[in-house]
Amino acid sequence: MGLPNIDLTSIDGKTESLTKYDGHFLLVVNVASFCGFTPQYEDLQKLYEELKDKKFQVLGFPCNQFGAQEPGGNKEIKEFCEKKYRVTFPLYAKISVNGPDTHELFKFLKNQAQGFLGSKSIKWNFTKFLIDNHGSVIGRYAPQTSIIEIKKDLVPLLFPN
Repeated sequence: MGLPNIDLTSIDGKTESLTKYDGHFLLVVNVASFCGFTPQYEDLQKLYEELKDKKFQVLGFPCNQFGAQEPGGNKEIKEFCEKKYRVTFPLYAKISVNGPDTHELFKFLKNQAQGFLGSKSIKWNFTKFLIDNHGSVIGRYAPQTSIIEIKKDLVPLLFPN
């Protein structure tokens, strides 16, 4: 199947396609710098470092739609993530995950993996989507779901018996 050809803009302003990650396992997360869940950056970075050589990527998408907890521009967001959490996984330009300006990636994700009681809308920062190496969304995780819980679903995919 493969990933859809969706344009992405890196946090540095470079345009690329989601298809550059074909064949990779992905954890896509809408992130924010001033949220109670922001410390999850630390666990996301650890997971990325541990598994990046196994064709696994964490992709962070800043969003300011929940409690105005990502008010800065892309440069400020990047600096915050690098200095406070030493983030090296790919970060993208600030986007909308709900409403009329929803980014195409999040339209795709929400259609593939609905939330609680069939809801499509993202409820808060740090909602996570796990995508397999064939481009199928195989999990949607609430903001409070720990990386340890997600890893339980991911590791068997990366290391099949």
